[in-house]
Amino acid sequence: MRKLLPVLGLTLMLGGCAGFQPLYGQPQVVSGLAGIQVEAPSGRTGYLMRQHLDDAFAHDASAPPAYTMQISLGEARYPRGVRIDNVATRYEYVLTASYALLALPGRNVAKRGQVRVELTYDSADQPYASIAAQQDAQDRAAEEASRRIQLELAAWLANGAKVAAR
Repeated sequence: MRKLLPVLGLTLMLGGCAGFQPLYGQPQVVSGLAGIQVEAPSGRTGYLMRQHLDDAFAHDASAPPAYTMQISLGEARYPRGVRIDNVATRYEYVLTASYALLALPGRNVAKRGQVRVELTYDSADQPYASIAAQQDAQDRAAEEASRRIQLELAAWLANGAKVAAR
């Protein structure tokens, strides 16, 4: 009897998952994300955002886009961990990405959103090491912001994705 209880519990637990459907198991999510063309602002962080979003959406450049995404970025850097000589040993980098998803061909606003990513990085005494750390922070923040946007849009597409009137 003792051996049957764990098996019975597992059977009941798995039986409760019958209605579960993975987010990316729905065809409209995958095709909807692949049909998004990203228009990112100029600059290094804009380029990184577009690159990470194209990867996250598995953008299909051979097919005509169903949506275009306009992104605006806000970046801030704050010194943290100031030494006795008033030099920061760490920085906090904050990236705010606002987006508007426009349905094509009419360019009606389908969805708007904003994500904020905060992270810290060490500041080295060597100037090139400090620049490399700052650039790495930009890349990590852009990757995380892209992931959050991807998840928001995947959930939106899975729930019916209604195009809002202009």
